[in-house]
Amino acid sequence: MTQTRDALQILDRDFLEVRAKILEIAANLDRIDRAPTHPGEHPDPRLGQIRQALDALREPGPDRAETIQLIFSLEYDPDWREKTGVDRDRR
Repeated sequence: MTQTRDALQILDRDFLEVRAKILEIAANLDRIDRAPTHPGEHPDPRLGQIRQALDALREPGPDRAETIQLIFSLEYDPDWREKTGVDRDRR
């Protein structure tokens, strides 16, 4: 039987890894902010997704991973196999 760990045990185990990932995200955002932009260029929607995901991280609750996965996911398309050619590969 597995025993659930309390929040302090999880922090003790994962803190350094989480800190490193947050620093990596910050460094990536710094590089994006420092990069030159082109006049008249529309904002990339991926940057909006990143900002939305960062906002979701700040919300309390147990379902942040699911919320963030949905931010980066395409809506389900029942015809995805045909549109992506997956069925052609099986023949």
